[in-house]
Order: sequence, then structure tokens, then C-alpha cells
Amino acid sequence: MDSGKKSRTRWGYLAASIIIFIIELIIALYVHDRIIRPYIGDMLVVVLVYCFVRVFVPGGVKRLPLYVFFFAVFVEVMQYFRLAEILGLQGNAVARIILGSVFDWKDIACYGAGCLLIQYLKF
Repeated sequence: MDSGKKSRTRWGYLAASIIIFIIELIIALYVHDRIIRPYIGDMLVVVLVYCFVRVFVPGGVKRLPLYVFFFAVFVEVMQYFRLAEILGLQGNAVARIILGSVFDWKDIACYGAGCLLIQYLKF
């Protein structure tokens, strides 16, 4: 891939990351339902991580969706072990949002669905 195309690709992934981040913020702040926030939000977070990584790795990594899934599962498992509390961050709202505070198998399923979406759409 030539450097001009890589640069355009990076900007595209950066724009996608920013847009998805804003959507995630809107969901977190204003959507309090039983479908969008818990399920769509979890699917979008892996797409956000994927797009953010692609800003720095525009050439693509064939198994990147799988690696993003493993990362999301790792973060979810750390919620099971209450990582925020271990680090003394339970009172920090931003840390609780990033690290999470409640382990849920449904979250892992949503991460998997998001990664399958990435693979299907061939971002």
C-alpha cells in the first residue's frame, strides 16, 4: 500500500473512532434502556477499539478482530476480579466506565457479535 493511501486510511479510521466514541458517549449519558445501552453499546465498543488500533496499524492485521475480542474478554474478566477496586479506583467514575465494574457473560457475547460484524464488513 502506498504512503498516500495509508495516510487516507489512517484518517478514515481516526474519523470512525471519533464518531463511534461520540455515539458511545451519547449512549452512556442519555440512553437508559434494556437493548441499546447494554447490547449495542458493547458491540460498538469493540468496533471502536478496532478502528482506533487501525489508526496505528492501517495495513491491517488478518486476525485483528480476534485480538480485539481477546482484549475485550480480558477486560471483562478483570471486572470479575474487581480490578477497579484492587487498583483503588472504585470511586473514580471514568475508571469505572473504562474498566467496568460488573462481569456479565452477555457482554462477552456482544463483544463476539461486534467482532463478527467487523469481520463480516471487512473493515
